[in-house]
Parts: sequence; C-alpha cells; structure tokens
Amino acid sequence: MTRHLLSALALVVSLSAFTGVARADITIYRDGSRWAVIEDDGDVYVNGSRAGQIEDDGDVYVNGSRAGQVEPDGDIYRDGSRIGQIESDGDLYVNGSRVGQIENDGDIYRNGSRWGQAQSCCISASAYQRVAAVLLMFSSGF
Repeated sequence: MTRHLLSALALVVSLSAFTGVARADITIYRDGSRWAVIEDDGDVYVNGSRAGQIEDDGDVYVNGSRAGQVEPDGDIYRDGSRIGQIESDGDLYVNGSRVGQIENDGDIYRNGSRWGQAQSCCISASAYQRVAAVLLMFSSGF
C-alpha cells in the first residue's frame, strides 16, 4: 500500500513540475472580440497580424525591434526606462500609480472598469508578466 502511495505521489509531483514549465497560448479579448494572442513560443499577434515577440528572457520586440523588457520581479521597461510593474497578485502599476489589475480568472481591469479578458492566463507569474507586457507595449488604449 505504501509503495503504491509513494508511486502516486511521485507521479503527482512530476506532473506538477511539468505543468509549471509548460505554457499555453494566451488569448486576450477586448469588447468580446479576440484582440491579441501570445503564443506559447512568445510570438504576439494583435488583430490577427504578427506584432512582435516576448522572449523567454523577458525581452519584448515590437515589429522586429527591441522595445523593452519584463524582469522576473515584474518590473517593465520600455526603451531602457522603467514604466511599470506587474505584481504577483496581478496589480498593474504605470509610473508608480495603480492603473489596473489582471485577476486570476483572467479578467482585466483598467481604472476600475473591466477592460477585457485573458483566456488560459494567470497560472504563473510569467503569464501575468506576458499579459502585462502586451497591454503596455502593444495597446495604445491601456
């Protein structure tokens, strides 16, 4: 019995470790329509067209040029200057002021109003960071 329990526990731990590493495409909806997709390889599509990429090291490219960086601690940089931060609870700050939140169910709020929804999001800090990078680097309305 103990042997089976240990085997089952090892399987659960293995699967948990795997799901922590694996990423899925994140789809961001705005006004009920698909606005952006962050593919699991980091490619970013906005309104159906490839707009850039978020690399594993946090570098953000817009239209082929390096536009910024998302640091592991959640700091977000554009053109070398810190413009914001995404906290582990999803709170999003720009220039020191809280401007929105990405909730763990994927709902996105801007200044207290629901702005959109991110599907397949918010299971890890890196998912929050990728969504925040798209909101701040690829959307003129956020």
